[in-house]
Amino acid sequence: MAADLTDFGNWLAVPSVVCLWLAVLLRAPGALRSPQQRGLWLAVATAAAAMTLNLPDVVTYAMTRGAAYAHTIGLVRNLVGVLSAGAVLYFVAATTRGRRLQLASCAATAAWLSALVALDAAAPGHGTHTMPPVGDPVPSLAYWLVLISAHVIANTVCVALCWRYSRRTESRGLAAGLRLFGLGTALAGLFWLAYLLKALFASTWAMPALPLLMNLHGLLRAAAILVPTLFTLRRTSADIATAWRLWPLWRDLVEAVPHVALNKPRSGRVMELLWPPVPRNLLVYRKVIETRDAILILGEYVGPGALEQARGHVADHGIPEQRRTAAALARVLKDARRAKLAGLPGQTGEAAGLELPADIQSSNEGGDLADEARFLVDVAEAYTSPATTEEVNVP
Repeated sequence: MAADLTDFGNWLAVPSVVCLWLAVLLRAPGALRSPQQRGLWLAVATAAAAMTLNLPDVVTYAMTRGAAYAHTIGLVRNLVGVLSAGAVLYFVAATTRGRRLQLASCAATAAWLSALVALDAAAPGHGTHTMPPVGDPVPSLAYWLVLISAHVIANTVCVALCWRYSRRTESRGLAAGLRLFGLGTALAGLFWLAYLLKALFASTWAMPALPLLMNLHGLLRAAAILVPTLFTLRRTSADIATAWRLWPLWRDLVEAVPHVALNKPRSGRVMELLWPPVPRNLLVYRKVIETRDAILILGEYVGPGALEQARGHVADHGIPEQRRTAAALARVLKDARRAKLAGLPGQTGEAAGLELPADIQSSNEGGDLADEARFLVDVAEAYTSPATTEEVNVP
């Protein structure tokens, strides 16, 4: 059982490292521009480097190159690991805006690194750094206690503050990132606590689980820094879906009232989404604004009471009021568009009856753009329905 646990943990080593490096590369552009994310990115990048040097194949290769080479790899791995622990503290300090903790993390990291280099230099000649199942730690017990203390202190502070601030923040993305990072850090903390038990009490019962703990920690940290990317992808996907569903209504209305469009429309729906004429994050916003403006202008081509008459044609079979209003508006819009394209005279100032419902208008006046977009999607769905072909009182 213990051997199977170790084998599974070792099997996760490469996937964990690959996921870490992919996350580091994907988040590098945004993280390096943001002081708040820079510490988190550095913590994960240095953890990825340390875990890369700890891969079983890398360790085996270093051992075959001789004691000096194995020693260098081991020392660099430990130093990078401590740098990662310091970056964890710095990330927590930056997230919590703790200026003193930021300074303390930098000072502690420098002290730990200096102590490790000094203790390594003072130890007798040795190869790779290790804590064998039997015998004394290499290069020395003091070296390992400094190394373990750096990780345990950093991880303990990180877990406590990640848990505390993930419960306080109103941002779901930040809360998810903090919890994932805190959970990954907790697993790393258990890893180093097991080493502490081994160093102080020669306890080895937890050692088979160490590869699994470390590699799960890597996967969770990779997920933590990818949370903003995942939220962006979800938001982008939702915007694309909304723009796709709005497009038939928007296209017909812009055709009738072309001056409401900020940019010339693309030749088709797919091109509009693949190559939008505005920044992609403004695509839905522009569609909503232009659709609303076209609706208000087409109100000049609607006779008195047309919207109420159209609402009366919409069957009430438990359909929510907003959907019934959307269906009635779609019915009237088709007739108003036909009248506009036919060159019939409008009734300027006579009919403002095509305003959107008061509870969802207007995003320009502080309303909720998402509510307005959802209503217009309902209008677009009704607009493409055959049930809206019946003409309603249009002058």
